[in-house]
Amino acid sequence: MLFSNALVRTPGHSVIDGIDDYANLGQPDYPTALAQHQAYVALLKDRGVTVTVLDPLEAFPNSCFVEDPAVVAADFAVITNPARASRTPERGFIRLALEHFYSQDHIFEITAPGHLEGGDVMEVDGTYYVGLSARTNREGFEQFKAIAAQFNHPALAVPVHDFLHLKTGTTYLGDGKLLVTGEFVNHPAFANFTQLVVPAEEAYAVNCINTGNGVIMPAGFPVFEAAMSEFEKIDGGLTCLSLRFTAH
Repeated sequence: MLFSNALVRTPGHSVIDGIDDYANLGQPDYPTALAQHQAYVALLKDRGVTVTVLDPLEAFPNSCFVEDPAVVAADFAVITNPARASRTPERGFIRLALEHFYSQDHIFEITAPGHLEGGDVMEVDGTYYVGLSARTNREGFEQFKAIAAQFNHPALAVPVHDFLHLKTGTTYLGDGKLLVTGEFVNHPAFANFTQLVVPAEEAYAVNCINTGNGVIMPAGFPVFEAAMSEFEKIDGGLTCLSLRFTAH
C-alpha cells in the first residue's frame, strides 16, 4: 500500500453551484454526484484503504474537493491557502479533521500573500513537485518549500500554463513512471522519469490514484473505474476528492 488512510467529504446539494473555470460541461446533477462519490469511497475501501467520511459543508460548493485546502504527508500536514477567497473558510474545517491524525506541531499553514492548492503538489519518493499555476503562486511555493525542508523533503517548482493544477496534467504512478499529457510531455523537470504519454483527447485519465493495490482511473479508462462525470463538470478529478496518507 502506498497509503493507508483517506479523508473525504460528502458533497452537499450546493455542489451544483461549484466553481467551473475550465470544464464548461454544464451543471452537476446532485443525486448522480452523490452516488458517484459513494462509489468512489467504496472503491477506495475495496482497495484496502481506511476512509474517513466528513459531513457535507453546504456553504461551500467545492468543499468535497478536500485535496485543495490541504497537503498531507507521512510526517506533516499543510493547510493551504486556496486562490479563490470563497474557499478560504474551508481551511478551518479541514484542520479540525486533520488534528485527529497529526499533532499540532506537525500541522502548518500557508498564509497570504501566498496561495497554494493541493492539486498543485505532487509527491515523488519524498520530493515534492509544486505547480506554479493560476491557483498556486511563488510565495505559496516558497512557504511550502520551507515547511517541507524541516522534514528533509526537497521541493521543486514547475510552471503550469495550460491546466488548472499540476496534477491535472501529470500523475506519478511509482517505480519511476509518470503519466503526462500536454505541456508536460518531455518537460525538463521530468527528464529522469519514464514518461507514459496520454493523448490530448484522453487527458482526463491522467488524474488517477495508485493505491499500491491497484490504480483507480475515471470511468471509460482501464484498470479500476470510478464514474466522475458530475465532478468533471466543476473542474474536479479523482485525486481532488480525497486526502491520502499514512500518518505516523
